[in-house]
Amino acid sequence: MTFKFARRGFLATVAAVAVVASTGTGAFAQDKVKLRLSAVQSESDQRSIAMLEKFGPMVSEFADFEPHWNGTLFGQGAELEAIASGDLEMSITSAQELATFFPEFSIFTAGYVHQDAAHQVAVFHDPLMDPFKKKVEDELGVKLLSVMYLGRRQVNLRQPKAELTVMTPDDLAGVNLRMPGTDAWQFLGKALGANPTPMAFTEVYTALSTGSVDGQDNPLPTVVDAKFYEVTNQIVLTSHLVDLNYIALSLEAWNSLTPEQQQTVQEAADAAAEMARQNQLQKEEELVSFLEEQGLEVYEPDVAAFREHVQKMYLESEYAETWPEGVLEKINALGN
Repeated sequence: MTFKFARRGFLATVAAVAVVASTGTGAFAQDKVKLRLSAVQSESDQRSIAMLEKFGPMVSEFADFEPHWNGTLFGQGAELEAIASGDLEMSITSAQELATFFPEFSIFTAGYVHQDAAHQVAVFHDPLMDPFKKKVEDELGVKLLSVMYLGRRQVNLRQPKAELTVMTPDDLAGVNLRMPGTDAWQFLGKALGANPTPMAFTEVYTALSTGSVDGQDNPLPTVVDAKFYEVTNQIVLTSHLVDLNYIALSLEAWNSLTPEQQQTVQEAADAAAEMARQNQLQKEEELVSFLEEQGLEVYEPDVAAFREHVQKMYLESEYAETWPEGVLEKINALGN
């Protein structure tokens, strides 16, 4: 199911010219284009820092970059429609949000599709992504500029490794693993081999403390921020979901730029994405050391066994019905 929107010409001022009287020769200058970014994360988020330190300065010669954080301009889920209707120029969007318009994007939300940060970049720039990008441009008026790495979700358990060592999905049999409550998240928990348990995030710490659940899954920064390490004993580096965002720009804004300006915008987006990616990877590495210092055992299972099991379950499910034929195989090949 796809949607079309009537888009207004919101960048008409870009085409306006002004006479520079001081020269006395009728010289003309182009007004700067306004690029308002609506994002739900805080200003201290790695994505925000990268956009402020890289993207904004690199486009400042011809664009006024105006970021709005914490969903203060448009709420989460409303940004893409705002771009499509001409009320917004930029957002940092997710594959999950795009999948609400284009179900085939759900392939990028499934477990073990992306293998790591480098694989994400390779997939985004591969020709296999061209039909996905073109559909978003043609039917939503949104250009996907670059891919941002958000981190890897890991399995975090109460049991010490001496009692439960997880190397394959079979080892998670009978483990009550808290997962977010939607059907898609519950399916992923089951595909991992666990007994997925829906529970509000605010209840997880107490549930881990009392043993109401055996574990939970989240990126390492969340494990630390929520202090789950105080009530758990091990981290299994399953990396079952390598999460991402896309830097999205209004196609009308893009088309209003000169080829040279378009190149600069693209380079700025790539530079911001790379900065955020490297900062997030470094943070994850530092957090492994921190968690080990807190007494947790951190280790990597047989990731290949997990990937094979999880992908098989997805391919046999309704989730894969909208995936273009052969795309998963192409994605997997880029990681080999």
